[in-house]
Amino acid sequence: MNWITGIQNAIDYIEKHITDDLDYNEIAKQAMCSPYYFQKIFGILCGITVGEYIRNRRLTLAGNELTKTNVKVIDTALKYGYESPESFTRAFIRFHGITPSDAKHIGGKLRSFSRFKVQIILKGGNSMNYEIVSKESFTVLEKVEQHTVEGERNKNTIPNFWDRAHKDGTIETLLKYASSCNYVFGICYGNGHTDCEQFDYGIAVQCAADTIAPEGYRVNIIPARTWMVSECIGAMPDAIQQLWHEICSETLPALNYMPTYEMDIEAYPAGNMTAADYKSQIWIPIVNE
Repeated sequence: MNWITGIQNAIDYIEKHITDDLDYNEIAKQAMCSPYYFQKIFGILCGITVGEYIRNRRLTLAGNELTKTNVKVIDTALKYGYESPESFTRAFIRFHGITPSDAKHIGGKLRSFSRFKVQIILKGGNSMNYEIVSKESFTVLEKVEQHTVEGERNKNTIPNFWDRAHKDGTIETLLKYASSCNYVFGICYGNGHTDCEQFDYGIAVQCAADTIAPEGYRVNIIPARTWMVSECIGAMPDAIQQLWHEICSETLPALNYMPTYEMDIEAYPAGNMTAADYKSQIWIPIVNE
């Protein structure tokens, strides 16, 4: 199953169970990947988070029901996952601009958020520099933290981790152990096809195989894999976010490869990361479909 089909399967599952207590683990299973990778790919392809999609669809359906049926506001609130009429009303106003009672009794223009259908549109004219590279296993020294996709907290906690690493000497310590490669890596260990919401994220450098980790760090072996290595040119973080979008929406769907979902690596060399000509890389382990 390619990931476009997988994302669509997950969307179809959400729509079928839109009034149920949706479990992100179960949603991700429909796409045959971990919750972390599902949410990452969904956000890249769709432009919003999974939580935002579910909330927008529920409020759209709730608004339709209130204006077209005799259902009570409190019953609609409970049906679409709100614990109280007050919390439902606040969300309804933010989305539609009027209260549920106003929508029910006096009508009004309501916002509509339609069901997603994932499609690949061939644009043409664009090119992306990438290589398919077979790499032997290599050793990294890394500072690792566990993050979670619950509440999509990883979108804030990972940038915070990098900020602290620059300020508390972590990057400086890692570079003392760097061997043949001058990159600082951001390694996301995506837990493959498990249903775990937690995942390890490491800030790392390639090091000698016999490196002894200082306190608070660990030595890890990145296994031999075939990688799609894509070049990114531009200021961070916008450039690498745009590259992720191109990889997910254009490049991988056009190739006969699938990510293994074990991990992905962002490789950052020394230099001015805000410069227009700054060069970084994304490494994705892949297999033939």
